[in-house]
Amino acid sequence: MSTYDVAVIGSGPGGYVAAIRCAQLGMKTAIIEKYSTKGGTCLNVGCIPSKALLDSSHHYEDAIKHFEEHGIELTGDVKLNLEKMMERKASVVDQTTKGIDFLMDKNKIDTYEGVGSFEDNTHIKIEGKDNTTIEAKHTIIATGSKPASLPFIDIDKERIITSTEALKLKEVPKHLVIIGGGVIGLELGQVYKRLGAEVTVVEYMDRIIPTMDKAQSKELTKVMKKQKVKFAVSHKVTSVENTGDEVVIKATDKKDKEIEFKGDYCLVSVGRRPFTKGLNTDAAGVKMNDRGQIEVDKHLKTSADNIYAIGDVVKGAMLAHKAEEEGVFVAETIAGQKPHIDYNLIPGVVYTWPEVASVGKTEEQLKEDKVEYKSGQFPMRALGRSRASGDTDGFVKILSDKETDEVLGVHIVGARAADLISEAVTAMEFRASAEDIARMSHAHPTYSEAVKEAALAATEDRALHI
Repeated sequence: MSTYDVAVIGSGPGGYVAAIRCAQLGMKTAIIEKYSTKGGTCLNVGCIPSKALLDSSHHYEDAIKHFEEHGIELTGDVKLNLEKMMERKASVVDQTTKGIDFLMDKNKIDTYEGVGSFEDNTHIKIEGKDNTTIEAKHTIIATGSKPASLPFIDIDKERIITSTEALKLKEVPKHLVIIGGGVIGLELGQVYKRLGAEVTVVEYMDRIIPTMDKAQSKELTKVMKKQKVKFAVSHKVTSVENTGDEVVIKATDKKDKEIEFKGDYCLVSVGRRPFTKGLNTDAAGVKMNDRGQIEVDKHLKTSADNIYAIGDVVKGAMLAHKAEEEGVFVAETIAGQKPHIDYNLIPGVVYTWPEVASVGKTEEQLKEDKVEYKSGQFPMRALGRSRASGDTDGFVKILSDKETDEVLGVHIVGARAADLISEAVTAMEFRASAEDIARMSHAHPTYSEAVKEAALAATEDRALHI
């Protein structure tokens, strides 16, 4: 029987990063993955393929709508080749997952293909391509999540689909009805809207991206409405039926009136749920909570002293980069180090265009916590760089403590917001004030100048370009 210092179950961003860090720290490490490709949801049916389609569909939309204004004239019609677009997406995924194989080999991590289940807290039985049992002094559970649904919805994977099926459709829907106005639904909705579909988003809450700052929700709604996406907020879906060539969705609005939506495809995008099937956690003494999550302490240790859990199977935001941070955190904890994660400073991003990114407290949270704050906001349209690229939607908003000026939250809607938010994370990790950011030189012309201007606005209401 092979023995290891650490065994990692699951090879998503949390799992494979945890395995690499364990190996770097000198521990003999194994990783167990039930699928033939590593990378988990993120690399195979999540982050990476969706971004590939977002980029490809963005190029297509630019070609049919915006090239002419840049002085680029196309002869003949611009044609969509969805099959080729999907082939490119698959190629990107393939390259990325092969990169994980390379990293496992480079770091001398033993890999097993099969379902890992606990026989006790130190023995893991593997069933699949590899049939064996291994012994591990420590185990890290990183089995991720699956798309969630509603109890009355039958996901048939043909007309009523999840994000997994939406990433490999063989045709552009005529009318895609999306249940859920969160990150995944909005990103995939924008992909198919660009490719020619009619898109309707049905959301239970009173606004889309309800966990982010209200101003971001308002701005993204405005922008996507300009893009002809339809929204039905404050609608509770009561039934979803595949009638053959179309799907009928019934919902009640805030006045309790029944509304009916019809489309040829319905994307159910109501979040994700932890995936722990087959782990046999009871045998290892690992406790779960009533939400299906694995219970952990502040060190991400489970009720079994030598077993840890990270990523989507534990509480907190279901984000690839959160799982990565937790993977490193656990590896270093096992090695006897004293790592640290500030969950308040893990950014959230929506990869629509314009992008939406946020870190720290929202304005609504500060009000609820009765924290006195200052707010500075700067519109992207006031930037020379935005006008040059034609990306004038959005803003940067900085919230800082009224007395100390410490930055408490940064909320961005705009071009490259996903990259810009890292400046805010860095500043907040060092507990910078709005004035600190305002006094830093930002290259001109760049989108990042909006961060400086918002900081100026928060400091003394002295933004320079509005």
